[in-house]
Amino acid sequence: MKAKKIAFLGLAIALAMIFSFVESQIPALVAMPGVKVGLPNLVMVFLLYRVGWKETVIVSIIRIFLTSLLFGNLQVLTFSIAGAVLSLTGMILLKKTGWFSCITVSIVGGLLHNIGQIVAACLWTQTAQIAFYLPVLLVSGSVAGTVIGLASGIIVKRSEKWRL
Repeated sequence: MKAKKIAFLGLAIALAMIFSFVESQIPALVAMPGVKVGLPNLVMVFLLYRVGWKETVIVSIIRIFLTSLLFGNLQVLTFSIAGAVLSLTGMILLKKTGWFSCITVSIVGGLLHNIGQIVAACLWTQTAQIAFYLPVLLVSGSVAGTVIGLASGIIVKRSEKWRL
């Protein structure tokens, strides 16, 4: 990997971590726990479209581990990994087909992230009742995925002339 690309990915990790921290400081948009915009996913969708899936996975994993270490705990790490695995898998597969826009890929990523977190929460607490919260998270994930997808699409389009 070239030094320029490594430096760029380092900046992407830093930006995603900053977005994670900023998002953690914003009070919930609604009085619902777990409802977030998903600002770090702006970086992930951009990387997926402009750099590649392997680099996106690496940046995502590093960001999750570092932000969990700095701002979270084992539970945050578990939920984040569960959400990221499903989200990235779905987004990578959809993007590879070439049939879907950044918006659709981002929405599916948001939905799968929430499903992954609910599954992790059910396993963590050993209760299936948490799954009743899934519809709320699916609605918020759709809205957040749309916003992140729109923003990512604009950034991807404007960055097409950059050599990464």
